Amino acid sequence: MSLNRSGRLRRDRFRRSVLRARTWPLALGLVAALAWSSGSAPAGAGPSDTGLKGAIDTILADPRMDGGAASVVVADATTGERLYERDAGDRLMPASNTKLATSAAAMALLGPDHRFRTDVLSTGRRHGSVLHGDLYLRGGGDPTALASDYGRLAAQVRESGIRAVTGRIVADDTRFDTQRLGRSWAADDESSYYSAQISPLTVAPDTDYDSGTVVVEASPGATAGDRPKVKLTPPTDYVRVDVRGRTVPAGGADTLAVEREHGTNTIVISGDIPVGGSTTKEWITVWEPTGYAVSVFADALAEQGVRVAGTPRLGRPTPPGAKVLATHSSMPLRELVLPFMKLSNNMHAETLTKTLGYETSGHGTWSAGLSAIDGYLRKEGVEAAKLRQADGSGLSRMNVFPADQLTRLLLAVRDAPWYADWNASLPVACNPDRAVGGTLRTRMCNTPAALNARAKTGSLTGASALSGYVEDAGGRELVFSIVLNNYLASSVKSIEDAIVVTLARSDTAGGTIATPSEPALRNAPRTAPADLECTWRKPDVC
Repeated sequence: MSLNRSGRLRRDRFRRSVLRARTWPLALGLVAALAWSSGSAPAGAGPSDTGLKGAIDTILADPRMDGGAASVVVADATTGERLYERDAGDRLMPASNTKLATSAAAMALLGPDHRFRTDVLSTGRRHGSVLHGDLYLRGGGDPTALASDYGRLAAQVRESGIRAVTGRIVADDTRFDTQRLGRSWAADDESSYYSAQISPLTVAPDTDYDSGTVVVEASPGATAGDRPKVKLTPPTDYVRVDVRGRTVPAGGADTLAVEREHGTNTIVISGDIPVGGSTTKEWITVWEPTGYAVSVFADALAEQGVRVAGTPRLGRPTPPGAKVLATHSSMPLRELVLPFMKLSNNMHAETLTKTLGYETSGHGTWSAGLSAIDGYLRKEGVEAAKLRQADGSGLSRMNVFPADQLTRLLLAVRDAPWYADWNASLPVACNPDRAVGGTLRTRMCNTPAALNARAKTGSLTGASALSGYVEDAGGRELVFSIVLNNYLASSVKSIEDAIVVTLARSDTAGGTIATPSEPALRNAPRTAPADLECTWRKPDVC
């Protein structure tokens, strides 16, 4: 760290300490959380205490941010005029706000009508109902492919007249490289569904489209001493279930845990579950999603009465001239972006990143995809040299974005022909519909920001962000970006919400600025610390 940087940090700490001294009675009321009243700033207050600057500075003086860092920008959405800045150029971890860059680049470079294709092909010869040769299952990157979609592919193979295949199923996952996990992803997240391996051939177990995972449900046995009963979705023998847990008498402690052993597809059920206790349900990643997809497809072929003689083979390209026997297309990107952004789906972000690399350079790699995103950002006036993007989702702690550059992006996309679809993908404050409110559906309720603010959330341990759009009390649309880092509190979400609700309560053009004053933020989720996106905890807690 340079002396100039250190000096500025000392000055910022001194300034915040002075501000806290001036507003200490208010700060005590902000410790638990924040809410707001609609009054304007008191008459006669000093210049640093008036207007929007005074209101937001007061919110950021919350003791939970002691020793932390904040990069905040508020701007007029139409003119781009900056209405508030706080360390706007500081590079902080944006967590899932990284998805703003990834999703916008995908909409611009792939187009809202882009679809992922999964094909079944062969170069073999047909003799009646027998195919002499191999079936190639070629993945196009679809992160939303369900077991039922592989079932429909199998049905198309049967409808083509094939009842037997003398060769094997060959998985063509060559559209992407073989690097399955992102840079600097935490090793202890390996079996967690938000950190699944990336392949152009994969399976999602449900319509949250958490690709590369299987849903494991463990319920108590009928009597104490029984082994827990286990159900898999989709039903598959690609994973092996090792049940080490036990059912204990009713009223006993529930300590049941579900985890996949490193480097294997063995899922271990351990601990105790009481008679009559609730089912434990976990989304667990698989090791090597290409093999998972092939296994599900092979099972579907068997159900259709199509016999395949050989054992599957992974990672081979489809030969030139192969004939298409069956095909499945995903939903268009304009629809896929909804579960992607509303639920902050990491695997969608990474699949789109590698797809951007493939479509722009012929290389389905993270580096090629990030280069494409970088080029798009530069074209839109974002100073890409002032940020670092290490993955598509924000799961990597190597990502650093200033609020200034996130704001530039939010302003730039408003003129894009696909903006309406992209804007609709942002979570909506206090909309109870999970498919609309997403990660914001329990936040900012009973305030003017409810059903008004649209924004992308972001959460990692010690990093939180909220960036998007809100209309103020005078009807002026505002852009905001709030990136908070290096705090020790379990959550600073209410600080972000306080800023956005203050904007929604204020008439920023008319000069009537709401003053934070009430001691408690109502309707904030309290069921888990905000060290991860709420939808990354299944069942999600937001």
